[in-house]
Amino acid sequence: MALDEILKHPVAQWMVGDAPANDIVVGTRVRLARNLHEIPFPGVATRTQLGQVVDQVREAITHAAQGDGRTPRLGRLHFFTMDALSPLTKQLLVERHLISPQHAQTGAGHGVALRDDERVSIMVNEEDHLRIQVLLPGFQPQEAWEMANQVDDALDARLVYAFSDAVGYLTAWPTNVGTGLRASVMLHLPALARAGQIRALISAVAQLGLTVRGIYGEGTEAWGNLFQLSNQVSLGRSEEEITTHLATVARQVIQQERQAREALLNRQRIELEDAIYRSFGIVTHARSLSTKEALRLLSDVRLGIDLGLISGIPETILQELMVRIRPAHLQRLVGRELSASERDLQRATLIRERFKVQR
Repeated sequence: MALDEILKHPVAQWMVGDAPANDIVVGTRVRLARNLHEIPFPGVATRTQLGQVVDQVREAITHAAQGDGRTPRLGRLHFFTMDALSPLTKQLLVERHLISPQHAQTGAGHGVALRDDERVSIMVNEEDHLRIQVLLPGFQPQEAWEMANQVDDALDARLVYAFSDAVGYLTAWPTNVGTGLRASVMLHLPALARAGQIRALISAVAQLGLTVRGIYGEGTEAWGNLFQLSNQVSLGRSEEEITTHLATVARQVIQQERQAREALLNRQRIELEDAIYRSFGIVTHARSLSTKEALRLLSDVRLGIDLGLISGIPETILQELMVRIRPAHLQRLVGRELSASERDLQRATLIRERFKVQR
């Protein structure tokens, strides 16, 4: 299957569908870091060794997709080498959260496997030989872990992982040693942000062994009041313990956001309505919007939808447009490279037309 066929949908398919707590949780991700036995980590491996990893992983993925009686058939997994992908296609994958920005900079000796529903992606020779990733809509940490574990088991049947009886899976970064598991939920927290409680939240979850990052992970900004809550280390706890702990803390954050929304309605209703309706007016009439401004305005609109202040607009509008308004998706839509100012014009046009369809 060609990658264009997988990416033909304007919305990332892992975001589609009803899911628990989707008024606050945009999506859940589980990622497993794995390395092959007796081959150096990608950062120090030779070109020949990187090629060996690609060949071994591609063969394992092929068998995992087909199934062989020993492991379940995973199906619909397709492998692509990074040097065969255009810069635009790589950026599309980044914007859909299927690969990291770092992996998009790679070429020969690197690869990615995708399932055609976009819920499973496997980066090959990123920081580790394998980064197995599962993405699901809404709040589904247990389901995401079970799916990632199934993919891992299928590949483990064909590959020899670097593993220590003393510490667990060996990884390029010490914080991933042990289970190699990084679980996260992407949260929309406009009320906590408006109440000035995000700094306190970051400090509180850090004491619980978790961290809060921006929309694309470590080192990125929390545009549109979108934050990723994830575990900091993977050593010393089982996969189930890490996933359960994340879910427990995330539920508390979800409850705090809902309480903050209720408090805003009760104590600052006029100010809140004014801010939401102003944002709604801008996104439905603006002629030029940057990504950052658009996400901020769409965050307000989504809050207005969730609070019942705006009707006739699907509640998934933020999830949909947070991908469609990104630079690579805009350029794919118009079929040519766009300057920054042209992207701002196209972004505003796309949003106006999308809202016009719903009104």
